[in-house]
Amino acid sequence: MSAHGDGDGTGTGTGTGTEGHPTRDPGLQPERTRLAWRRTTLSGTVVAVLAAKAALHGGAAPASVVATALCCVLWLTFLRIAHVRIHTLASTNRPRALTPPYATAAALCTVALAVCGAFLVL
Repeated sequence: MSAHGDGDGTGTGTGTGTEGHPTRDPGLQPERTRLAWRRTTLSGTVVAVLAAKAALHGGAAPASVVATALCCVLWLTFLRIAHVRIHTLASTNRPRALTPPYATAAALCTVALAVCGAFLVL
């Protein structure tokens, strides 16, 4: 028996489970990932609200209105992706991996939201 577990299928080590697959002890990793999605969503919310405030504060120029609308659409898109992922992480002990299209969409929404926010501030 090692200090990392004995492979008895209890999830305490890296032994093999009943189907010959390695057992996995996720620990708090799914919860940390779920919290990270929530933090990122909160950050996007702050950017969208500040973008709207910046656009309306100095007069509503057409470019500011378009950038604010784009910020809102990007935020809603990211919010939907995050909601689905948070739900997946919370519903099972062994969540599926995030598919590449969703991961790409989440990354692009985050970057585009930051760019739109920077455009409105500068």
